[in-house]
Amino acid sequence: MSLFSRFRKAPPPAVPEKQPENVAATSAPVRADPDAALLAAQEEELVRAAIEAGDFQTVAKSVIDGTTTKIRQLAAEAIEDPEQIRELIKSARGGKDKSVYKILARKRDVLLAQEREVEQQRAEISAISAAIERHSHRPYDPLFTPTLGQLENRWKAVASRAEPDVANQTQASIDRAREVIAQHLQQIAAQASRELSAANAAAAERDRREKEQREAAAAEAERARIREEERKVEAQKREAQAHALRQIGGLLRKAHGALASGNSRVAAGLRRAIDEKLTAAPPLPMHLANQLKHLDAKLEELKDWKSFSVAPKRAELIEQMESLIGATLHPTALAGQIKDLQEQWRTLSKGAGEDAEADWQRFHEAAQKAFQPCREYFEAQDQVKRENLQKRGLLFERLHTFEKNHNWEEPDWRTVITAVREAKQLWRQHSPVDAAEGEELQQKFNELTVALQSRIDAEYARNVKAKESLIERARGLSSSSDSRTATDEVKRLQENWKAIGPVPRDVDRTLWEAFRAQCDTVFQKRQQEFASHTAALEANKLHAIGFCEELEKMAALSAQDLLETAKKLPDLRLAFDSIEELPRSNARQIQDRFERAFERCKKAIAEQHSLNAEQGWLALLDAANSVRAYRLALVRNAETAELDALKQTAENHLGNIAQSPKGGVDALKNALVEPANSDLAANESTLRTLCIRAEILTDTPTPAADQTLRREYQLRRLMETMGQGGAAEQGHLDSLALEWLSVGPTEETTYVQLAERFKECRRRAVSRPRRGS
Repeated sequence: MSLFSRFRKAPPPAVPEKQPENVAATSAPVRADPDAALLAAQEEELVRAAIEAGDFQTVAKSVIDGTTTKIRQLAAEAIEDPEQIRELIKSARGGKDKSVYKILARKRDVLLAQEREVEQQRAEISAISAAIERHSHRPYDPLFTPTLGQLENRWKAVASRAEPDVANQTQASIDRAREVIAQHLQQIAAQASRELSAANAAAAERDRREKEQREAAAAEAERARIREEERKVEAQKREAQAHALRQIGGLLRKAHGALASGNSRVAAGLRRAIDEKLTAAPPLPMHLANQLKHLDAKLEELKDWKSFSVAPKRAELIEQMESLIGATLHPTALAGQIKDLQEQWRTLSKGAGEDAEADWQRFHEAAQKAFQPCREYFEAQDQVKRENLQKRGLLFERLHTFEKNHNWEEPDWRTVITAVREAKQLWRQHSPVDAAEGEELQQKFNELTVALQSRIDAEYARNVKAKESLIERARGLSSSSDSRTATDEVKRLQENWKAIGPVPRDVDRTLWEAFRAQCDTVFQKRQQEFASHTAALEANKLHAIGFCEELEKMAALSAQDLLETAKKLPDLRLAFDSIEELPRSNARQIQDRFERAFERCKKAIAEQHSLNAEQGWLALLDAANSVRAYRLALVRNAETAELDALKQTAENHLGNIAQSPKGGVDALKNALVEPANSDLAANESTLRTLCIRAEILTDTPTPAADQTLRREYQLRRLMETMGQGGAAEQGHLDSLALEWLSVGPTEETTYVQLAERFKECRRRAVSRPRRGS
């Protein structure tokens, strides 16, 4: 059983109430008296009238003094002013109507919740405004713009609730941050302009040098061309002369050779050719002139002997023709040799005198006998030509029937192409034919194949156009910003490509290569975007891990280092939140790691602030001992020198406090100048009570000597507050510490013991884990 449960609230002392004269002092219900009910109804009407009139002073009196619960509750529900609610709660606490207290407490809680919400909104507005202010003074970096975007979005959510001066200040900070971005863009533009100007100047200088080099090279090339032309003309002239001389020399050698073989007629012809060459030739060298003179002499000498050299040649030709009788040569080759010998006989007969009839008959009979195998071969060839012509006629009929019976509404183009191709191949295989006899059939076949080919070409043109359209569509997709959709569309285009009919093989290859190039461009772009996205995710991952590591290092710091780095905590939060996307496999892990590190930092910073605050309180309590010594000396009327020394010590102690709680140093400074309470026993009792209150708040055991005092305090507190104790929170201990500083002087031994007890309570409160940690 707890201490508070043993002390039930004693009934309040009887307070005389003004009762209606006609109400009996019995326990009978009020509703039994018609007059009392009428008075209550009239009072309720008055309260409602006061509510409608806005007379809340009268309504507030009815909350406490109303004769019925209904009236008091009606009045309590009508009160909205926070100060009135607080005053009425004090009056209603411990009163006879718990429901009125609950109504007022509920309305107070609502008002407190509204105040807390307003305070939270103000704190949020202040935090966002401060973050934007800090951000506007940062130098530009890659995270500056996204961080500003995040801050602006947060500000837009709360800007309508901000005070005008805060809104104006924040808007100025936003404008300043945008000016930072604008200045950065201007710097980039200026740098790009400078680089472009430098590049243009370099390009102009390079073009000028190249132009000069080209002009110099062109001039040199022109001079070289002229020299080369002159050299070529001279060389051609020399070559022409040399060529003419070589031709004359060649003709002379041929002429001498003809003379050596007895062919004076050929030699004479060559001599005439030499005369034609001499017109364009330079003067003949000595050896050529001598050869020409020797040739002329020989020709003159052989004119008389020519007729005597023909007879042996005729005999030779007759022997050659007779040797061809029964030869195993191919008929075409044999016929060629026979024709060649006949041409030689005719030439020989033209060159010399008379033609011997007997020799001619012998030569002719030998030719007829030798040509007999050729005659039989050519007759067989004529039969083959007739058969081939017949086969061509049948082939034409089949192709014509195919063309006539084919369904040209839904043609099978591959069959048509195959039929035309195979028909042309078979037509060529059925050869040779007689040209004259096959001319008409050849014309019909050509017309039929041309007609079919025109149909095929029209289909080719349609298919080529369709494939070129697919190529253009694929080219358009290569510049699409949505690579995923473009890739899917390209796959559909590839299926459409397969469904298109035939085109010429060489054109199909060219179109396919162009189409495949466009498709490859889309696929490569998709791969590049995927690689870029993966790289961006990896970069985001590295940034996020860097933020986590920085937070983890920050959480491991302590004292002033921790508080200095704590200023970066909001920026790290914003920077991490500005990361748009993380790798899916690591996102949850990195997010959890960041949140854990962030919470550890917040906890460490809060603990450090609490520790610093507690150190300030402890230093303040130590300084209070110096003030106590000075005030005790005042009470005891010590010497002036001693008082001055003690006061100087106290002031020095106060001046050395680096971080003191709000109002603490001022309280001690006031204590130095205000008159002290000379009742040392009362001062000691007050300090002991403060120790007991601190021990109750922190659940710290009280020494046995003060247990009785603790029970008396708890009983008195229970009677005053109806058992509503306060929670052991640091804020209450701070209030107690401020009360401690205002207490008058005590003996040093007693003060040191009590101060140690009070400090132990504070240390115990600081060392306990916080709620929610």
